Amino acid sequence: MKEWIFAGIDMATALLSVYDKTGLLPLAEGLHGLGWHLLATGGTLKALLEAGLPVQEVADYTGAPEAFGGRVKTLHPRIHGGLLYRREEASHVADAERLDIPPIDLVVVNLYPFEATAARPGVTPAECIEQIDIGGPSMIRSAAKNHAAVTVLTDPGQYEMFLSKLAEGTWSLADRKACALAAFQRTAAYDAAISAWMAIALDAEALPERFSIGLEAKQGLRYGENPHQHAAFYVRPGAPEEGIAASRQLQGKELSFNNLLDADAAARTVFQFAAPSCVIVKHNNPCGVGRGPHVLEAFLKAQAGDPVSSFGGIVAFNRPVGVEVAQAMVQSFWEVVMAPGFSAEALAIFAAKKQLRILETPATWPLSAHGLDLRSIGGGFLVQRPDDAFTPVEQWQVKATGRGPRPLMEDMVLAQTVAKAVKSNAIVLVRDGGTVGIGAGQMSRVDSVEIACRKAGDRAKGAILGSDAFFPFADGLEVAVQHGVTAFIEPGGSLRDKDVIEAAQRLGVWLFFTGTRHFRH
Repeated sequence: MKEWIFAGIDMATALLSVYDKTGLLPLAEGLHGLGWHLLATGGTLKALLEAGLPVQEVADYTGAPEAFGGRVKTLHPRIHGGLLYRREEASHVADAERLDIPPIDLVVVNLYPFEATAARPGVTPAECIEQIDIGGPSMIRSAAKNHAAVTVLTDPGQYEMFLSKLAEGTWSLADRKACALAAFQRTAAYDAAISAWMAIALDAEALPERFSIGLEAKQGLRYGENPHQHAAFYVRPGAPEEGIAASRQLQGKELSFNNLLDADAAARTVFQFAAPSCVIVKHNNPCGVGRGPHVLEAFLKAQAGDPVSSFGGIVAFNRPVGVEVAQAMVQSFWEVVMAPGFSAEALAIFAAKKQLRILETPATWPLSAHGLDLRSIGGGFLVQRPDDAFTPVEQWQVKATGRGPRPLMEDMVLAQTVAKAVKSNAIVLVRDGGTVGIGAGQMSRVDSVEIACRKAGDRAKGAILGSDAFFPFADGLEVAVQHGVTAFIEPGGSLRDKDVIEAAQRLGVWLFFTGTRHFRH
């Protein structure tokens, strides 16, 4: 192949255009030392000139000055032609000679910080739009497509290995392929972040026809639900940090896959309550929930809700934890304790339990990641909006009036809120500000009722029952009444609602229809 001697260039050429200048100077110095010709733009050009390195401005190389406030710099045939033409294709080589387009052998680009800008509180749409990089992704894609001859570096972490292998003469096609893969992954994530931001900016209610979600690993995990499963925790770049991603581990062992699932389930539930509350989760189901005038009472009620199942659970509070709560908690074993703050005295007490994971959470918690509930199934994905509905108590329909006093509104809200968080079929018994029995995940609703009543024992007397869905028959209600339950909350909507209502009236218990189902599969 012909030796290139265009515009005085008879050496390998590198184009450098980076927003993040980390590692830029050592890379440029190494390339210069190996006899490379350097091209650069904007701030990259300035940094290299200030370092005393010989570098040619892209505008001088292309003969086309930067335009439109820097929006157009590298979008030029001499740039993309030099990246894209196939060195082994005679017709391409002939075109390059005819058009005076030398080869560009290396592109070093990282992109405008769109993700960081979009995540900044109070950022304006105009500021986000200005951080949508055009020239950078274009050069990255051109170089990555032609990785048979061109290297593309998109991360400062790649520079040292590249220089070392280049100096040794061992930089290979396999290396270029690996860099090309990383480049396409970067531009895919970048475009996904932009499209996700734009969907939010448009405030679209309907789910899109095309769904892109670019994720990056935030934390590697030892394994998944079981030791033979690989796992990691991913986040979406550019999205505001929330939930687990915004939490801070203060002590204890590494959080596991199952810990993260249960921690999210606990926090999602506890932050739905206005009063000081505590939620204890085991295997992704609440097993004890309590509210009270202060967090100690809330914790004691939650623990009493199911003392056996709560052992080794994940505990979440919606208020800071102080010394009294810590003293009460260290009497038992817990996997994780979560709260939006811990006093220094509480942390000193917890420190005696070195394996205990302490997680400081933000003051609020989302019901899903970025307003979407996404699950994988064989052959595809299911996507839905989170279950953020809750019919106000004032709108519930009274279908039967009990012989006793009307149940406390706070206990009714507690029962229905917890029922939303329990796997279907979900039955929740509440009394005096705490759960006393929970039946979860059964194939028949009456089985869930029997489990909840068995766990409650004598505490079922005078309890309120919350159900995530309607009673298909009156048998579930009749079983609960035999154990002393005096009030029932369900959405209604069964073909046999009339039978259930008549049973409630006959048995002298309260029956409320909310009109909103809360299945959780």
